[in-house]
Amino acid sequence: MRISIMTATYNRAYILTKLYKSLVQNTKSFKDVEWLIMDDGSTDDTESLIKSYIKEKKVEIKYHKQKNGGKQNAINNLMPYVTGDIIIEVDSDDHLNNNVLSMVSKDYENLKDNVYGISYLRNQIGVNTNMDGLDNTIHTLYDIDFNYGKDFDRALTFKTSIRKHFRYELCDKEKFITEAYMYFQMDDATEGLLFKNKEIVTAEYRDDGYSKNIIETFKKYPKGYYKYFQYLINKPMHHILFKKRMYILKHFILFKTLTHQPGYKYVTGFTNKLLYILLVIPGTIKTKRMFK
Repeated sequence: MRISIMTATYNRAYILTKLYKSLVQNTKSFKDVEWLIMDDGSTDDTESLIKSYIKEKKVEIKYHKQKNGGKQNAINNLMPYVTGDIIIEVDSDDHLNNNVLSMVSKDYENLKDNVYGISYLRNQIGVNTNMDGLDNTIHTLYDIDFNYGKDFDRALTFKTSIRKHFRYELCDKEKFITEAYMYFQMDDATEGLLFKNKEIVTAEYRDDGYSKNIIETFKKYPKGYYKYFQYLINKPMHHILFKKRMYILKHFILFKTLTHQPGYKYVTGFTNKLLYILLVIPGTIKTKRMFK
């Protein structure tokens, strides 16, 4: 099987070599790989650095550059260039662990048709990387997050034949929407993912990344988050954990307040409507204080 590594990068010339070297190391045991890079309008030495990698001819690299539009827009624009059977999205501040591509290829050989990929683990200091009994089981990510309440750092891989039918649905001129929105749509169309208790990626979250700046992300991209929580508020909640129900309702109120969009009319079910009525006034006041 052929594997396509997809990376969106913006002004990360100072860290990209770590990912490049990890790909070179992986080609010692797995050759049929391509690295697709979308440079999201970098103003540093990213372009010249990647061109130097290409000259080395150690990894098949396809480099593209676009006007700055955000990571997910960059990944959307890379999708037409994918030629692999398997897609792995690897952030520019991550790197692959040793000899993982050959392992991933073998894991995909007997994967069920209606499973859209395999969820592995991302190694990050201080973050749970234990699947707690989920190894070699098939679940939707929605159930993992909201029914089982499992919390571990994932490294998702996808069947290209299924992944190519989905895009990150950005709102208006916003550059970000939580990735879970697309993943849950993929859940709805399939049986879900196979979970493997194996680490394939090591993460090094940076101060300039989305994960380190979540409040600023909320401020900059409220329409995308409103769309995501509007989607969640309309899913059946009778089986999910109560704390997750509260999480959905509180965040829906937060983003409907930031975007000045309707709230109550999208809430379904007696319990949810009652909770919404109880939460909406204090939630609105808290949001306005936090984001004034």
